[in-house]
Amino acid sequence: MARDRQSIVKMSRREGYALHPKAHKALVKRTAKPGQINSRPPRGKPSQYSLQLREKQKVKRLYGLLERQFSNLMKEANAEQGQSGQILLRKLEQRADNAIYRAGFAPSRRAARQLVTHGHFLLNDTRVDIPSIRLKPGDTLVIRPHSSKTEYFKNLDDVSPSPSEIPAWLKVDRKKVTLNVTGLPTRDDVEPDINEQLIVEYYSR
Repeated sequence: MARDRQSIVKMSRREGYALHPKAHKALVKRTAKPGQINSRPPRGKPSQYSLQLREKQKVKRLYGLLERQFSNLMKEANAEQGQSGQILLRKLEQRADNAIYRAGFAPSRRAARQLVTHGHFLLNDTRVDIPSIRLKPGDTLVIRPHSSKTEYFKNLDDVSPSPSEIPAWLKVDRKKVTLNVTGLPTRDDVEPDINEQLIVEYYSR
């Protein structure tokens, strides 16, 4: 299964945005982009294309997708009625690995992706190992009985503290490591500092 193996901290520095919880400290210590000698901002104003590209790269890397996957998702969003940018974000939020991260069962999306690929969860009583599978209202994702005995899930509160706020579209039972999808993600469930319109403009060129 293809995936981006680049350093998440280096990618975070490139985008100037914490793509992973452990990148926050790195961004404070090293504000310069990879390859820059110091943190002095570049001369001149960035072009509109540059802004569009960086926003696309930021969101793509935030959710852990490759270019083809992200491009295909944008095509799906454009084919549906409504605001393409918000539809794109909704589809990203509906991914199984993202839902597991949002529910607090993993400290990051990368960790959640690994839990899914290793087959630790059942989707509607069927073993699932595809992180990109899209959850829909009525779906139930639950830990496999065998996996619940592992040290990771026995010490879940230590490895992945419960998030301060769980999205309204998820109903989570942390003790049973179960989540129920009760609705669809809205724009309010996504990071507020994402400018999805720039991504739409990038793919509309």
